[in-house]
Amino acid sequence: MVNSMAYDRQCISSICMEGGNSLRGKICIQGSKNAALPELAASLLIPGVCVFKNIPGISDIECMENLLRSTGAYLEERKEAYELSVNAADIREYRLPARYVGAMRSSVVLMGALLGRLGEALVDYPGGCVIGKRPIDLHLYGLERLGARIWTDKSRIHAYADELKGAAISFPFPSVGATQNTILAAATARGTTVIKNAAREPEITALCDFLNKAGAEIEIGGDFMAAGKIVIHGVDVSRLHGTEYEIIPDRIVAGTYMFAVLAAGGCVELENVPVAQLHSVCGIVERMGARISANEEAGSLMVEAENKRDIKNVPFAETGAYPAFPTDLQSPLLACSCVASGELELRERIFSSRFKIVEELVRMGADIELLDDDGVRVRGVKELEGRTVIARELRGGAALVIAGLAAKGITTVADVSYIKRGYQDIAGDLRKLGARISYVDE
Repeated sequence: MVNSMAYDRQCISSICMEGGNSLRGKICIQGSKNAALPELAASLLIPGVCVFKNIPGISDIECMENLLRSTGAYLEERKEAYELSVNAADIREYRLPARYVGAMRSSVVLMGALLGRLGEALVDYPGGCVIGKRPIDLHLYGLERLGARIWTDKSRIHAYADELKGAAISFPFPSVGATQNTILAAATARGTTVIKNAAREPEITALCDFLNKAGAEIEIGGDFMAAGKIVIHGVDVSRLHGTEYEIIPDRIVAGTYMFAVLAAGGCVELENVPVAQLHSVCGIVERMGARISANEEAGSLMVEAENKRDIKNVPFAETGAYPAFPTDLQSPLLACSCVASGELELRERIFSSRFKIVEELVRMGADIELLDDDGVRVRGVKELEGRTVIARELRGGAALVIAGLAAKGITTVADVSYIKRGYQDIAGDLRKLGARISYVDE
């Protein structure tokens, strides 16, 4: 077995587990990957030292750290305290290394930060998980509306602006990444920017909160959830200053463990949970037959599914922009539904072709019918059979771990580099809850 802070992430290639054990106990949820990455990108706007607390120990953070260093920023880590300081006082480099940009899609938000600070950005087309078409046209649209000139050379994207200027921007779709990029560029643009139909995810609110603590002037009013309206009064870079900020808890990790309890059975208390951000998830979990006790003020949530035979599929579920059911929990729900009674029709409304996990689940004995690129029908089976399966993307990899917890026999999830992008220590957390699970160095 491997200690959560001691293992070398680069050496672990598989997770091995024996299914059949119910989950019991208490675990603490890590800091949010999807909040930390854009906030770290935002630190490049600030000519001072920013200290981030509750930083998750995941490989995507390591990749972002390397990208920040490549610009000339100075970083100090306190891994045992999950703390990271970024000093971007002397950044000079606007060209980002292809090997890091190609490894992580979130690197694209550095374009807005670099334009806001240096007036120029040169990046390769961003990489990450292969989960269907994920164009960045809305990112570029937002930056161009602010006055950036953008052109491409093969796989490279070059953005330049003598001066960014505030603008009225209305997105046809509330893209999280495009909203983040536009906020970052507009924070130091001359004049006022009004964004309509911005993404409403909690990570957007957190990014604005961080920037405001650092001296930015961003307004999110009462009509934010209804209209996605954000007003950004650009300030000079010299008015931004270093600050200390705590990363919000990871709602996707919390949701993953909630579905793990449904699949394996048991009773688990989650601590450091953003309860208010999980209403859509809790709704489905309760409709599937689990009991939930939540304390929003204390940030705790208990999931109880003592009798696995009581867990049943809801007839229909679909993903959507926040506050709807999150696309990042579609695969964990799918894995859980394989061993719940009844049928589920599951629709993916955010990304196309995000069902790469289906082939692996079917190999384990799941009864899944692909309806089209964006929909499946699941008929629950009594149990899955342990197999060696391959993680092909981040959330699908975590979902295969959930399937392994519910399967008969041994399941090995190979190529866990994807899982390490978003889960600090998934095997260690589940082992604390009684799962027979470990990392394997092949």
